[in-house]
Amino acid sequence: MSQLSLVFKGMAMGMAEVVPGVSGGTIAFITGIYERLIFAIKSVDGEFLKLLFKGKIKAAWHKIDGNFLLFLIGGMVLGIGIGVFAITWLLEHHPLLIWGFFFGLILASVYVVAKDINHWNTAPIIALVLGAILVYYVTIAVPSSANTALWFVFLCGAVAISALLLPGLSGSFILLLLGMYTYIIPKVKDIISGDLSGLLVIAVFAGGCLTGLLSFSRVLTWAFKNYKNLTLAFLTGLMIGSLNKVWPWQQVLSTRINTEGEESVAFTKSISPSAFSQLDANFLYGTDPQVAAVIGCMIGGLVLVLGLFALGNKGQAGTE
Repeated sequence: MSQLSLVFKGMAMGMAEVVPGVSGGTIAFITGIYERLIFAIKSVDGEFLKLLFKGKIKAAWHKIDGNFLLFLIGGMVLGIGIGVFAITWLLEHHPLLIWGFFFGLILASVYVVAKDINHWNTAPIIALVLGAILVYYVTIAVPSSANTALWFVFLCGAVAISALLLPGLSGSFILLLLGMYTYIIPKVKDIISGDLSGLLVIAVFAGGCLTGLLSFSRVLTWAFKNYKNLTLAFLTGLMIGSLNKVWPWQQVLSTRINTEGEESVAFTKSISPSAFSQLDANFLYGTDPQVAAVIGCMIGGLVLVLGLFALGNKGQAGTE
């Protein structure tokens, strides 16, 4: 059952990473596996390779918490596969309801992360404010145009995967800002569908992801070991700042055309439900604010997070 639970948590993380504005790191935190995850990733080091080359496979596997990573990553791969089709379809056809759900999810996650901060004094408050400002600035930044050079694809993979480890900072949204979201996601869809023409690009992107993952996990484990309170406050700030991106009522300011000729939202700004209903036209989002339904989805997101958090705590208590 614990292995099945890890698969489902991995699926949730994978699906979250497909959505610009929602972080897989947030899912890891609310399900109680965040610190275990970054410490497991950090364990892939020189000592691990030494054990591997000496043929001590069991010791190497144990060092990196192999069973945990195997089931979690397997779930993530499955979740990404589901997400690039199901979540993107939902965002195209029911955007307000989905963003409302994500807003509730992240709002509850702010409470979950902040709850672990032992002492609120000047330093944690400053860290929280800096984190909130950083991500808020990211959410209002104008996306750039795509650069399809392989070196840039590698760099984007490293940066995006680093964001995966930060609750509140979405890897997909980082790709969006770098102009690569509509370049990478369609290629993932193609490969899943059996078209391998974009395999080199995805392989290079995966190489960047692996490099970023192994590097940034060391920064996070060091921060948790030495400045846990400040780190938690900063992560809380990141999630607060990201609420602007997942606010359901957005006015579309510009759109983009991907390589397949499909039009999608490129840049938006948050507005009130009343202002939303007065728009003459709003590409993809429509002009009906659906206030009651959106609030219901927000509550659904809140309840889900608090339920997952309770299950995560119960699971942790059961292993102690």
